[in-house]
Amino acid sequence: MDQYSAILLLFAALQIKHLVADFFLQNAKMIMGRERYWHMGRTQHAAIHVVLSALCFVMFGTAPTLILWIVIVEFVVHFHIDWGKARFSVDNKLTPEQPMYWYAMGTDQALHQLTYIAMVWAWLAFS
Repeated sequence: MDQYSAILLLFAALQIKHLVADFFLQNAKMIMGRERYWHMGRTQHAAIHVVLSALCFVMFGTAPTLILWIVIVEFVVHFHIDWGKARFSVDNKLTPEQPMYWYAMGTDQALHQLTYIAMVWAWLAFS
């Protein structure tokens, strides 16, 4: 497989992973109370993301040490992106009826996508 195809397929795998982890595998425990910094549900949610990301990188033959570094950084970043959005949403009492709620949701999702760009860059740079 050429490098361009591998990059596109890795991005596709990370997109599918994100859909599954962010929307299909979240439950009420992971969502409720996420504005608190130390929140077990958000920790579990970020852990699901890193396990699925690790599987994506395994499928592309990535060295275990590189996978470990990538997912450690992803965990920290994902945890804080979600905490920031939750804190902002609760502080501003946002509901889906308000445009600012969707701005916060869109910003959250864009930051996650930028994280995947950084992860693929690390994969390219250090593989």
